[in-house]
Amino acid sequence: MVAYVRRRSATFPKLRIALKIYHHIPALEKFGSMPPLKIKILLKVYYHSEVICIIRTTNDKQQTTNSTMKIIPLSEGTFTIDKTKLFVPFDKSADDLQQRPVGSLLVEIQPFVVVTTEDVLLLDTGLGFRDADGTLQLHRNLMNNGINPGEITKVLMSHLHKDHAGGISFFDSATGEGEKQLSFPQAKYYVQQQELDYAYEKGFPSYITDEFDCLKNNPQVVLLNGNGVIDGYIKHEITGAHSKYHQVFWIVDAGEKVFFGGDDAPQLQQMRSRFVAKYDDDGKKAMELRQRWWQHGQEEHWTFLFYHDVKNPTWKF
Repeated sequence: MVAYVRRRSATFPKLRIALKIYHHIPALEKFGSMPPLKIKILLKVYYHSEVICIIRTTNDKQQTTNSTMKIIPLSEGTFTIDKTKLFVPFDKSADDLQQRPVGSLLVEIQPFVVVTTEDVLLLDTGLGFRDADGTLQLHRNLMNNGINPGEITKVLMSHLHKDHAGGISFFDSATGEGEKQLSFPQAKYYVQQQELDYAYEKGFPSYITDEFDCLKNNPQVVLLNGNGVIDGYIKHEITGAHSKYHQVFWIVDAGEKVFFGGDDAPQLQQMRSRFVAKYDDDGKKAMELRQRWWQHGQEEHWTFLFYHDVKNPTWKF
């Protein structure tokens, strides 16, 4: 029999279980009239507070699931940005937006982790800033949420603008000064080939190409060509709205649908209004896509992830 077990307990802080470990779990008695059984753990257990695993006994005739996707916003802070395309930290409790240059936008920077029954997904990689001790902020945010960076299995990139791609790679002192490596050595990176080519063509200030030099000719990188589906449950589609080869993702798992629109759908308020952004490559198309997605999301009960929303990182119908 295959069963999904969910447990909440302080007994298992930051528990990490390797593949193919045999163990006895008496707590299975809570889920039915079966006695304690020798089981085989097939997937890692995620989260220090909510332990989710798949177990297998010697009988494989029935399957039950009560697992759902887990969404974790990884906020890197609030910033203002103007025509210089520089991200300036903004303290909402102390700073005055009126003192910033005319036309400045107030935005959040927040990659997301989505844990599914198959993967630990990272959606975009933030600015690539480091803490005072030299730790990549994205790594720190993951660890603060009970996830080791080595547990990320897939990195899904909407596009390669510097506020989304800064955490793709980092300097590791162990590899020698000046040498960058991928920030998630166990993960597969999914990037549009045309977006990568275009980034090198356009360059600074929108793209900082040395941040993703290590994507080239790397066996961990899957260069996508157009629309498609990854592993049967992650749909990707090029929109050409915010930027020329920007892509969006739908993640469908356990009866749920999560939508990540990157900078095509960056904030909740933009979904609710007919807003044409001057910073989009095709602002009208981006607006029309948001209207369409919002309607479909209502009809199909999507969960939206907003990368730049200060107040609403997620929204579920």
